[in-house]
Amino acid sequence: MAGSVFGDRLPLAQRFAEHLVTSGVERGLIGPREAPRVWDRHVLNCALVAELVPNGARLVDVGSGAGLPGIPLALARPDLRIVLIEPLARRVEWLHEVIADLGLSIAVERGRAEETVVRRRWEGADVVTARAVAPLARLAGWSLPLLRPGGLMLAMKGDSAPAEVERDAAAVRKLGGGIPRIERAGVGVIDPPSTVVVVERVRGAGSPERSRRRRGQA
Repeated sequence: MAGSVFGDRLPLAQRFAEHLVTSGVERGLIGPREAPRVWDRHVLNCALVAELVPNGARLVDVGSGAGLPGIPLALARPDLRIVLIEPLARRVEWLHEVIADLGLSIAVERGRAEETVVRRRWEGADVVTARAVAPLARLAGWSLPLLRPGGLMLAMKGDSAPAEVERDAAAVRKLGGGIPRIERAGVGVIDPPSTVVVVERVRGAGSPERSRRRRGQA
């Protein structure tokens, strides 16, 4: 199962899992209770999101934390160009150490996606990923400006996904996103599969449709 996802990089994925359950726990990047289920719940769960990522994509991982999902995606898909955005210095230090040990070509940016300097440096991405970072509308406000038109925000969510989509769909559209949809990645590979809310960037923030209506009323 894991071999079909990671191929000849499976040993690197296993080494990443070892980092998570040792120094990752010691330095507070994941909780100690997560260690026994780190493979299915974190590493494999994140890597399977690759099913939704186009070939050769430039991908920005927002609020990367312990490199999830960015590092598993890099291990599963060496064709991707990935940057991890993380605001906390201790996490950034850990990410640099792990990436160097695994020999991966991944950039790490210390900062927040909503900061102007970060946005200008990494805008135009094909894909923005996030896992357990923020509610959908807030996340869209941070992520959509980083995307090129037609790019995809892939937000990993749990059981809250349907409720978030229903609650935040209108706000997402005002921010320039399309109608959010829920995808399941890894069906038949892991149980349960990964739940991902997918939003396409269709325009800039604000609604041209609303502007046209206003002009028509003037």
